[in-house]
Amino acid sequence: MAAFGTVFMPQMTLATFEDSNWSAPELVSSDTIQLHPGAHVLHYASTCFEGLKAFRHEDGSINLFRMDRNIKRMQQSSKLLSLPDFDASLLQKMITDVVKHFADEVPKPPGSMYIRPTHIGTEAAIGKAASPTSSSLLYVLLSPVGDYFSGGDKTLRLLLEENGSRCAAHMGMVKSGGNYASALQPILQARASVNADQVLFCPNGDVQETGAANFLLIDGNEIITKALDSSFLHGVTRDSILTIARDMGMTVSERELSVEELLERAAKPNTEAALSGTAAVLAPVGTLIHNGKECSVGDGTAGETTLKLRKALNDIQWGKAEDKHGWLTQA
Repeated sequence: MAAFGTVFMPQMTLATFEDSNWSAPELVSSDTIQLHPGAHVLHYASTCFEGLKAFRHEDGSINLFRMDRNIKRMQQSSKLLSLPDFDASLLQKMITDVVKHFADEVPKPPGSMYIRPTHIGTEAAIGKAASPTSSSLLYVLLSPVGDYFSGGDKTLRLLLEENGSRCAAHMGMVKSGGNYASALQPILQARASVNADQVLFCPNGDVQETGAANFLLIDGNEIITKALDSSFLHGVTRDSILTIARDMGMTVSERELSVEELLERAAKPNTEAALSGTAAVLAPVGTLIHNGKECSVGDGTAGETTLKLRKALNDIQWGKAEDKHGWLTQA
């Protein structure tokens, strides 16, 4: 099986913004785009993207999960990066058109079709470090993916980083390539130094998120996670898991969580921790590494509640449970 996100459908949908107008979306080859070497995106990182999935149900229908939320977040990211505005209907059409075109290629569960809408600034102007691009490209790539957990439920090791941030505080809720680039070196260093899978950024002791996922602490019947602000990404999977947890009668506490409280709670026998994101849905965390010391979360294995919440979300995505929140859109 090829690595996650390395296989692409041969075509994508694309629209261009020039002369203050968006073009009609087209289905074009996905193996190349044409950019001037002075394109705004290449010099000033005017880029944002989204990640969502389409699922094949047993009746053969293809269903997109929470597309409206991803489109809304991409509009927000574009606005905060001063990229040209676009109507939600434009991106919705681009997503549904390309998914319909490749409907036969959508894998059966636990596989899915990963969808990557991308928006980049294209104006050739290297003097615009403090000015927005006047032109852009919006395109939607498709990548069929398999089971993220095909290797089993290996728990993750997280290094707690109190001195650095994943990205600039005012950019946290933007899904931009620059934020991932700024987290890359700390993650690579954590892998090399303590064999960590990810870094949990906790600037000044405030538990926020990892380089690519939101963090959830599960203590008995309570889920604790940082309240939404501009410093970290407002995950669609995070919101979905918290909604399901409330439906199950769990207490959801969106509030500040300190490193001190995290380590104190993690030492309890029934505590669990997990990372939420589109790719993994909910990945169990088994070890926290802090100031050179390894601390097990609960008994260090994948927690029962983590697996229950993940299954509940998968069941909705795969059409095996009622979609009572209206999260699925048939392509």
